[in-house]
Amino acid sequence: MKAAIFYGPNDLKLEVVNNPEINEYEVLVRVKASAVCGTDVRIYEGKKTKGVRTPSIIGHELVGTIEEVGAKVNGFFIGDRVGVMPVIPCGKCYYCLNGRENVCANRTAIGYEFDGGFAEYVRIPRTALEAGNLVKIPDHISFEQAVVTEPLACCLNGQRKANVKMGDSVVVIGGGPIGLMHVQLAKIAGAKSIILSEPIDHRREKGLIAGADYAIDPTKDSLEDLVLSETEGLGADVVIMAIGVPFLVNSSANLLKKGGTLNLFAGFTKGVLSEIDPNIIHYNEITINGTSALTRSDYHKSLSLIASGQINTEVITTTGYSLNDIEQAIEDVKNGNGMKTIITQ
Repeated sequence: MKAAIFYGPNDLKLEVVNNPEINEYEVLVRVKASAVCGTDVRIYEGKKTKGVRTPSIIGHELVGTIEEVGAKVNGFFIGDRVGVMPVIPCGKCYYCLNGRENVCANRTAIGYEFDGGFAEYVRIPRTALEAGNLVKIPDHISFEQAVVTEPLACCLNGQRKANVKMGDSVVVIGGGPIGLMHVQLAKIAGAKSIILSEPIDHRREKGLIAGADYAIDPTKDSLEDLVLSETEGLGADVVIMAIGVPFLVNSSANLLKKGGTLNLFAGFTKGVLSEIDPNIIHYNEITINGTSALTRSDYHKSLSLIASGQINTEVITTTGYSLNDIEQAIEDVKNGNGMKTIITQ
């Protein structure tokens, strides 16, 4: 099969390798669509290393059809259309037993400890099957739509942490695919006003299509002035950082009204710190929290939103890539030329 082998920072090679071999408890999936995540960009650049092996096949957002089923696997059949939840919880640690399986102490993941989706085939290990990480997807949605189920599920987790409510004023920092997912989910949650901050023109345009009430270029106009004018001088109820830029944390916190919530959704480069004025937290009684990955429940809810047509997937994706274009697909996410780039086979 063809596979993009990751050897280290900025070293990704498309090669022909043996198809994965499965045992009687495993499933082989033919990848129909995989998507490039911002995390994949960080792995490619060497900015994220935890759980990443070299050489290995990365890519954790994937959907496909079942090619082969182990003799002792029940409930799945050759030809089934399936989506893959990449994070595999152990189900036994403190976090799994206390409603936080997404931060399982013993978690493993497709695209990290197990080879991922930037290949023609992927092996679904026994632990993933037993945990319920392989999910059948409806026939009426395309693979290009279904492949965003995993990142949308992560955003659902983030919306829950941010506690977006009906009537809230929400600011989303960053108009990439993750930011536009948050825009759509905030709209579904009933937010009365959604302000998107994004310097790239085409992403602001897509943000308005996705449902943002305002899409501002923060390099030209004052985001703080707009937020205050739209909230009667109070500030936003929720600010979601959909880009991992440390120096924006303090200014993002400053956009909140008293009692508001700042969610650091995006991943940040390890060792790169951010300064924040503690008085913003203290006197304004704001909450700052983060989001990591997804739960299996989030994945099923995400798939339902896509299947019911409540999520515009076209506005958050850029299609037309193959495995031969893998480095370009990564580069287009990195430089903002594309949205979530989709590799189809």
